[in-house]
Amino acid sequence: MTTGPHSGGSARLDALTSWHADWKGLRVAVLGLSVTGFSVADTLAELGADVLVLTESADEEYARLLPVIGARLWTGALTSVPGELVAFDPEVVIASPGFPPHHPVVAWALEGPAALWGDVELAWRVRDKVLRADGSAAHWVLITGTNGKTTTTQLTASMLQAGGLRAAPCGNIGVPVLDAVRDPGGFDVLVVELSSHQLWYLAQQVGPDPLSPHASVCLNLADDHLEWHGSFAAYRDAKAQVYENTRIACVYNKADIATREMVEQAEVVEGCRAVGFDLGVPGPSDLGIVEGILVDRAFHDDRHHSALELTTLADLAARGLAAPHVVANILAAAALARSLGVAPEDIHDALQGFRLDPHRIEVVAVAEGVTWVDDSKATNPHAAASSLAAYPGAVWVVGGLLKGVDIGELVAARGAAAKAAVVIGVERSEIVAAFARHAPTVPIFEVDHAQTEDVMATAVELAANVAGDGDTVLLAPAAASFDQFASYADRGRRFAAAVRDRIERGNGDSEHRSTPLGDD
Repeated sequence: MTTGPHSGGSARLDALTSWHADWKGLRVAVLGLSVTGFSVADTLAELGADVLVLTESADEEYARLLPVIGARLWTGALTSVPGELVAFDPEVVIASPGFPPHHPVVAWALEGPAALWGDVELAWRVRDKVLRADGSAAHWVLITGTNGKTTTTQLTASMLQAGGLRAAPCGNIGVPVLDAVRDPGGFDVLVVELSSHQLWYLAQQVGPDPLSPHASVCLNLADDHLEWHGSFAAYRDAKAQVYENTRIACVYNKADIATREMVEQAEVVEGCRAVGFDLGVPGPSDLGIVEGILVDRAFHDDRHHSALELTTLADLAARGLAAPHVVANILAAAALARSLGVAPEDIHDALQGFRLDPHRIEVVAVAEGVTWVDDSKATNPHAAASSLAAYPGAVWVVGGLLKGVDIGELVAARGAAAKAAVVIGVERSEIVAAFARHAPTVPIFEVDHAQTEDVMATAVELAANVAGDGDTVLLAPAAASFDQFASYADRGRRFAAAVRDRIERGNGDSEHRSTPLGDD
């Protein structure tokens, strides 16, 4: 745990480990007024704290509600520490996860006497607002990883619900953890998706009652968000926080040694088990696959001699869930659900009705022998690598904001197998250069339109002119979307709309010539 000038280790803060503790008058500065920031302010106001929210811009509805709930709002530039914040002299600063460690206000909080929290720490401290039938607070299950977090969170919640438990997916998935904690209906389990940003703030926690999840998993680790963390080592350390103080099961990816090392180095509750998963034959404390059957050899009394069947690859394929990285997510989710006693047959039943969210290896159309796949959620090279492994030989639509990550390794590993690459986004030159170095024989087509409305229409036309019968056109950008689109979802919707528009128009004569770069 972190100690230092910002530890805020006063007796009063140490005592704030319950909804029913005395929060009245506690001076708390809240940084940011997004959905997370508002949930923090609303919670603290309900507890009677003295709340000052600081933000550069405020959603009109949130700004209107703050005085209604009893919180104050300061709006202005946060490129330096506002005098109003200094005068407020907060006892606690709670930052929304978008604020990086090097942000001037966060740096000020780290150096000062106030405690620095994230929304997750506050949620853990007040987790006893609504109790389970046995008088205890809900179990927490933590999920992180460079890729697959949201799908695994949804899978885990579905499996727990099929097993008769009231489970709420929350956190980075979109529903603030504080909203789930305060839900008057209460839950048996909170399935908490955590970003590396949230985990970095969680690593700042001090005091007598650190977050202690029932089970936890880091699905995988690859370069991402380096501009936020400053280095891969810092990003890795933030992800590793997910395993700290786990009580029952640390679930890790046997195919990703970094996750195993995280478990080996974590401080956990005595008796906590390490449970592995991968796509191979499982050992006695693992989940894996035997002759096309997904099995559990971890939560089984006779695990040294037999395994419990969960589902089959054939069943998953019939539901569009057989891509290797999706199967890995299913095994991880099953491990988490099994740690809470969910029966194998309930896991099977949950998978029968499960559907992936849009923009996750979603087949948007099949026409004239060409399959069009939207994996716009592949916002980094690691995610795109999984998509390309599922669709080898695809016409690859790639590009966007690379977030400081070198795409060369991905192109070297997967790019040479692509039939062609259609490059979009403002950082096209880096991608084109990577192909020139690592996959020079792959035809490359650039989309140089600056207008969002034109990007996907052009990309789809170029891809259609290359793709033939039996081919797949795969949107797996390996990059963020904010250079040309509102979000990865917006990017995916525009891709699907362009595909449908082209199919409805028929082939016709294309106004876009499919001449690869470097050809005369």
